[in-house]
Amino acid sequence: MNMDFKRKLTIPYDLKQEYPVTADMAQVFERRDRELKDILGGRDHRLALIIGPCSADREDSVLDYISRLVPIQEKVADKLLIIPRVYTNKPRTTGAGYKGMLHQPDPNAAPDMLKGLIAIRELHMRVLRETGFSCADEMLYPENYKYLDDVLAYVAVGARSVEDQQHRLTSSGISVPVGMKNPTGGDLSVMMNSINAAQHGHTFIYRGWEATSRGNPYAHAILRGYTNKHGDPRPNYHYEDLLFLHKLYEEQGLQNPAVIIDANHANSGKNPYQQGRIIREVLQNRTYDTGIHALVKGFMVESYIEDGNQKVDGGTYGKSITDACLGWKKTERLIYDIAEIV
Repeated sequence: MNMDFKRKLTIPYDLKQEYPVTADMAQVFERRDRELKDILGGRDHRLALIIGPCSADREDSVLDYISRLVPIQEKVADKLLIIPRVYTNKPRTTGAGYKGMLHQPDPNAAPDMLKGLIAIRELHMRVLRETGFSCADEMLYPENYKYLDDVLAYVAVGARSVEDQQHRLTSSGISVPVGMKNPTGGDLSVMMNSINAAQHGHTFIYRGWEATSRGNPYAHAILRGYTNKHGDPRPNYHYEDLLFLHKLYEEQGLQNPAVIIDANHANSGKNPYQQGRIIREVLQNRTYDTGIHALVKGFMVESYIEDGNQKVDGGTYGKSITDACLGWKKTERLIYDIAEIV
């Protein structure tokens, strides 16, 4: 093989025993899990707001950002359930780019996967313990979900992973809601097939074990836009897109029909300042059709402390080193605007 094997990555202890969740933390986790499932199941008429940095690059600034959400959640609790984004591993299909805290707990140092696994568990636990938020993360590597399964509120399967069999089967055995993004090419049937697979039970190999899953009834859609054959971004959050998705759900008869609108990525052309406009349009469209109103259960927003983004070694505290984000002042205003419209 054309690669060097540096070391066998054997975890010297059980990370969950070394860094255990307390009874109080477990109680918060379970309460928020029920709340989100009630929203996705239509028993709670609030919306979910999955919001935060494109990537969790620094523990201090991520905790700072999320702590600012705490008083806002209290003020909008009757309208919104906030799920902070703590995305610790980033899909990178080329050699360039920051791959996330899992790979590089220090963005300016060499990769260290063992330190990365410890760092991401510690970060999610600190957020849960210190802010009362259980968070969202992307499941880039299905086998690593086991290290976080007692702290994550929400799991996202990305546009490049949604066609992968192991992601689908693992999602079928996850107890918390899993959002399936439409693929980068935009074919919604791929996303719907992924949701269908995740909602059914399977027998498959997971972490060297023969595993049997029971299905995840809260697997659902995330619309994030797509890229056409010329490489141009195209949105899929408009009224007609949502009508079509509602029709697909009805045809497949899936449980708990739901969609989360990703207001960034191809929907905004990676322009984070368009996210508010996109959300307002979707909220307006909910008023025109009862099916769309029932289907749209929330939004994804990329925001951080500072507007925009920077290079990995940029040095500006709270500014994204991956995709550009909405800064804190604009974020705060947007959350209150959403709550007022809802």
